[in-house]
Amino acid sequence: MPLAHTTRLASCRCAGLLTRCRRRRPKRRAGRQAGSVLAVAALGLACAAEPASYDVVLAGGRVMDPETGLDAVMDVGIAAGTVRAISAESLEGTEVVDVSGHVVAPGFVDLHAHGHDPFSRDLQVRDGVTAAFELEGGAYPVDEWYEEREGSWRIHFGATMAYGAARVLAFGEDEQEATYQAASAQQIEAMQETLKDGLAHGALGIGLPLQYQPGASRSEIFRMFQTAAEAGVTVFSHIRYAGVVEPESSIAAVQEMIADAAGSGASVHIVHIGSSGLAQMPTVIEMIDRAAAGGVDVTTEVYPYAAASTDIRAAIFDPGWRERLAADYGDIEWVATGERLDEAGFNERRALPASEQATIIAHIIPERELGDAIAHPAVMIASDGVGYVDGRAHPRGAGTFARVLGRYSRDEGRLSLMDAIRKMTLAPARRLEDVAPAMRRKGRLSIGADADITVFDPETVIDRATFAEPALPSAGIPHVLVDGVFVVRDGELVEDALPGRGIRSGVVEAD
Repeated sequence: MPLAHTTRLASCRCAGLLTRCRRRRPKRRAGRQAGSVLAVAALGLACAAEPASYDVVLAGGRVMDPETGLDAVMDVGIAAGTVRAISAESLEGTEVVDVSGHVVAPGFVDLHAHGHDPFSRDLQVRDGVTAAFELEGGAYPVDEWYEEREGSWRIHFGATMAYGAARVLAFGEDEQEATYQAASAQQIEAMQETLKDGLAHGALGIGLPLQYQPGASRSEIFRMFQTAAEAGVTVFSHIRYAGVVEPESSIAAVQEMIADAAGSGASVHIVHIGSSGLAQMPTVIEMIDRAAAGGVDVTTEVYPYAAASTDIRAAIFDPGWRERLAADYGDIEWVATGERLDEAGFNERRALPASEQATIIAHIIPERELGDAIAHPAVMIASDGVGYVDGRAHPRGAGTFARVLGRYSRDEGRLSLMDAIRKMTLAPARRLEDVAPAMRRKGRLSIGADADITVFDPETVIDRATFAEPALPSAGIPHVLVDGVFVVRDGELVEDALPGRGIRSGVVEAD
């Protein structure tokens, strides 16, 4: 029996039964015969019955699945929002799209996205993102956050329970006190009850932007980790310090997170290790790596830009920031105009009222350490993209994933294409799948997986967004599908396509 036909039969078996598969003469496509043996091994006896025709067929692309290692020219058959066949032979479909010369990959999963508005979201999806999560800052009330998007969102979405909101509530909604004051035992207990309520409404974990809440004591944070452990969810943490000066350094802050996870039994994901680790990135990544090897459930991520972004009024810029970050006023860029600040301009903008926009970009992340972090096998890719205001923001919200594929994988050879895809698909899906069963069908491209798929040209994919023009969409990504529906087609948004669904936790029951 020809290898191609063997592959097709393998995709049709289910529980020992073989549905009828028509033998057809395969198209002559380069690489198909060579890829057939690998495809058989990767697909095994997949439990899926093939329909005679599919809703959509992606024909002749280089299918790459980081879970099985499949890397071969194949057709992908999609029906009812699910991948139903991956075949070395040609498949028939209602709609057949020729994607030869392109990579067909799982849709990119962004664990760290703040831009949950339509403009920012649509830049994300043109960067290949099919699911974007607000996990660092979180949301509250959780139900309302999900309800605002259900039925009207282009990509999948989800959020953690916001620790910052729980702290503000415990302090009688006084945000200044909630930021800087130590909490009483009663206030700490009130915070834990608020967290439990959010988790019972499907929050995916606890979002802990700790550097923005310097009043939180170490004992308070350990109590929060205990609550996370009891619920079986992950803490997504912006560490306490980002800096290069001991003892208030990235090293001490990462040690705190690892110790709290180990001592409580909780899991922790440390966000944006580039802007948190700075020049200490090699040390803190090694700490995370060794802790994970020793049994602590700790992971991390990075975005591929040598600049951070936040609100200039945040506690990060309290007095002493220049020493902590080894930075100066000229490293700070005012997003609205692109100008670099001096001391007077910095102080003027820091005094702006809370009602005014005050986002900055801080050019403080060392390039060499950043490149090493992107290439490190255990470091995931996430954008930390912030919402665009009047078309202005950090370009990471528009170009993170194409930048990794184009610059760091193809052009610089810092990591293989399969490793790059794994860091932005399978690895983040696995971080969430223990609490959100829906994620077990995402981040993969195999039979039975959700048809969240990104098609890109490996020769031309690249970010186009820059600090001067941050809203330029990425290039080389012609097609993106969410639940089998095209949301980007031939490089353009499909305006009325809104198949995104809320991804919620299923581990905490409402009481």
